[in-house]
Amino acid sequence: MHSIVCVKPVPDPSRFDKLRLDPETMLLRRDEAPAVINPLDRGAIEAAVGLKRSLGGTVSALTMAAPNAEEQLREALALGCDRAYLLTDKAFAGADTLATARTLHAAVRKIGRFDLLFCGGYSADGSTGQVGPQLAELLGIPDLDFVAKLEVKRGRLRATCRLDSGEAACEADLPALVTIAPQTGAPRLTPMRGIQGALSRKITKWSAADLRLAPKTVGLAGSPTRMLNIFTPPSNRKGEILQGSADEAAEQLIEKLSLKAVRGGAR
Repeated sequence: MHSIVCVKPVPDPSRFDKLRLDPETMLLRRDEAPAVINPLDRGAIEAAVGLKRSLGGTVSALTMAAPNAEEQLREALALGCDRAYLLTDKAFAGADTLATARTLHAAVRKIGRFDLLFCGGYSADGSTGQVGPQLAELLGIPDLDFVAKLEVKRGRLRATCRLDSGEAACEADLPALVTIAPQTGAPRLTPMRGIQGALSRKITKWSAADLRLAPKTVGLAGSPTRMLNIFTPPSNRKGEILQGSADEAAEQLIEKLSLKAVRGGAR
């Protein structure tokens, strides 16, 4: 088994209150908070490393980010990944989800044969959930989203996928891509032995030229979507706290809703 895990460095979610948008580019100023591995991507690493333990094989970590993302890739190595690839180039800056998927697609093709691609269900800083499915589409492989459990038997993937209304049992031939659903419980701590070993490991770096990508197809230049503005809409709603026991509050609420319905009908 060879699995590839797409990892994204994101601003530490506990410091999101420190983040600001650049007023000219409308992009996050990522230097306002320290970077960490996207929480759902940590779940993707755990899933890939778990398969390696049970079936054997190797796991590669892949990210498109600034040069300082080596820190997150070394953490991925410490958690059990065998190789790490950093796609870094000024041409990649400002990429939307499609331009990001296009760059990752070129890197996956350059890495070569794989059985499974793992992505987090969404990133903490964007929350679109689009990169994984777009990458699968570009590669022409099956895509199973928000996977909570998975197993591989006889070269076939079986997974439990979370839906808004419950869960679904899905199957797909390999190679395939899965996006990992939010996990319950605390993430596994990075082992000290793994940290020591990761410090000496090589990280392969590729630029747009290495991937044979034209600058106009990546980054902000290759992004069909742009952030034009962001603002907090004004709210004129007023809240009211109902007093008394739960039964009393429920009676008051029913009375107020009934009165509102009568007034609405009178119009």
